[in-house]
Amino acid sequence: MKYNNVRKAVFVVRRNRFICEIIIDGKKEDCHVKNTGRLRELLVPGAEVYVEVSDNPARKTKYDLIAVVKDGKIINIDSFAPNLATGEYLKKIYPDGKVVAEQRFGNSRFDFYVENGDEKGFIEVKGVTLFLDGRALFPDAPTERGIKHLGELCECVKEGYFAKVFFIIAADSEDKLAFSPNRAVGDEFAESLIKASESGVEICAFDCFVSEDSLGIKKRIPVVPNMKISD
Repeated sequence: MKYNNVRKAVFVVRRNRFICEIIIDGKKEDCHVKNTGRLRELLVPGAEVYVEVSDNPARKTKYDLIAVVKDGKIINIDSFAPNLATGEYLKKIYPDGKVVAEQRFGNSRFDFYVENGDEKGFIEVKGVTLFLDGRALFPDAPTERGIKHLGELCECVKEGYFAKVFFIIAADSEDKLAFSPNRAVGDEFAESLIKASESGVEICAFDCFVSEDSLGIKKRIPVVPNMKISD
């Protein structure tokens, strides 16, 4: 997926979940943050960032924050981008199949429903922006919603569907990363992920091509569900 009219800026401060301040063209401006996660290790004063400029005059903010540079790497923080990149990827791997976004099953709405020949199933997408000691980690905060989705994916398998969770690594790891659940915020999500895998849910993590104005899935990377955070 590709953005339009992307500009470089400097991050100043995050005022709340949705609004931050940036400096662009020498002026301080309000900017919409397209991610409600904590992002504490990324959104630090003085960080180089990339914003998309909106051409909608009715908007309260002219800019959307889409990427941050950390240690020389561009990390996409737009929470919508992993779904868009996944949609493009699924259409490539299921060229003759049916791919439908935002499909309900039980008490959850999953990101994608796929029909391909005799195969039918659901895919949930999670964007990953936290990296530590050669690992891509999710979540960056406790997530009851993520645990609920894993439980519902197990129910999909019981009903005869295939079920997958895609962890989209929003930075180019250059083949140096494995994915693990982030036990630093608690073990509940990690244990739910292991249980889901044992129940037949396929756990997939993908490295990406990332630039200041694009995000695209590159290839799968290893998943290590039992990996612990070092002290």
